[in-house]
Amino acid sequence: MRRITQGDIDQLRRRINVAAERAIDNREPAGDAAPRERPSASSRHGEFHLEGKERQGSLGRFLMQEHMVPNDRMHGNIRVGDLQLIPGNWLTNISDSEAQPIGPRHWAFLDTETTGLAGGTGTCAFLVGVGTIETDGFRVRLFFMRDYDEESAMLDALSECLNHYDALITYNGKSYDVPLLETRYRLKRQASPMGRLLHVDLLHPARRIWSERMSNCRMGTLESEVLGFERHDDVAGALIPHRYFNFLRTGNPAGLRPVFSHNILDLVSLACLGAVLMPAFAEPGETAFRHAEDMLGLARWMRKNGDREDALHLYRKAIRAGLPPRCVFASIWESACLEGQAGNRGIQVRLLRELSRVANPYRASAFEQLAKHYEHKEKDLQTALEMTRSAQIHAPSKDLDHRERRLLRKAGGEATPGVTRHAGTESREPALSRAAVADTAS
Repeated sequence: MRRITQGDIDQLRRRINVAAERAIDNREPAGDAAPRERPSASSRHGEFHLEGKERQGSLGRFLMQEHMVPNDRMHGNIRVGDLQLIPGNWLTNISDSEAQPIGPRHWAFLDTETTGLAGGTGTCAFLVGVGTIETDGFRVRLFFMRDYDEESAMLDALSECLNHYDALITYNGKSYDVPLLETRYRLKRQASPMGRLLHVDLLHPARRIWSERMSNCRMGTLESEVLGFERHDDVAGALIPHRYFNFLRTGNPAGLRPVFSHNILDLVSLACLGAVLMPAFAEPGETAFRHAEDMLGLARWMRKNGDREDALHLYRKAIRAGLPPRCVFASIWESACLEGQAGNRGIQVRLLRELSRVANPYRASAFEQLAKHYEHKEKDLQTALEMTRSAQIHAPSKDLDHRERRLLRKAGGEATPGVTRHAGTESREPALSRAAVADTAS
């Protein structure tokens, strides 16, 4: 039976909230009360007050809200004013881009609230938030269409805003927000501003680092676990489309105010998350990560990008910090492979021997790599044969069988048939501690 996680519980709560809110909105009027008629467009915009300024452009009207989060505000453990201090080359480092450094004053953080979570041609972004780093703090502009006839004007104003920036930073924006907006621009026969911008989606580096430690990498999870920020009375994302449709029916914006606040918090959290991720990728050797799994995630990213030295340093730190059992053997195996690529054969052999001493998923592979080392580097055919036979015991294969026969032919009468020191039993020599393994690779 699959173990129930906190994510499962949170999802169930969201579904209950959605059902409860819909039930309240769809209640029949009590007694002989007449059913409520849908207000006219004029009453929907005039009877109730929605904060913000109405903007008039060549394509019509829409509503805009502006907010400034001051520099001295703490968002969890991040000071908002410190966002201005991020070097421009850190953004290009995390994006794997060869573009010139782009300073933080030229970044635009973007997040949308939409009429449906599944996407598709019929889904609109009724609220688009843009956050920017400025002298006085973190500025948030919310572009809001009060009805579908204001979408063209809202998109036109969004384009004008983004034209002043050179980089776009999102969270899952490459898969959701940006494709959705580009579809809306095409349907409205407007040019999209997105193609000109360097787009950095922080979801991908976040998953690289935190997926080992956390059950999911949703923004709310990272706010709590990484930024140390907790939301209170926040609206669930699954409820947001329903609240907008209720606003369209009634004109009452009360249900939308928490949605605007939700979007503002998303943008501030997005910027602060960048302040954690960017230095980790730019200066991995100086990372302030405290959790071993986070160091391991960053080590794997460095290895993927060909930064062998930083990767090995992080692997050693992760092992010393105390990785959980499910990660220890994988990290030792990956470290051994990197040491071999770096030409550190002695360290590689010591790490592979550690893996060969105890039961683990990489034991057979460690024996096979040791067999190759003793055959080709040490020219010790007897030990190479022993390692090959040990690998055969734990994971038989045609390749290993072929290797054994070849070693026997190559050794002639030197090798002793059927003899291996490792076959069938665990070594009595105790495995090294995690600290000792890390010291072995130092």
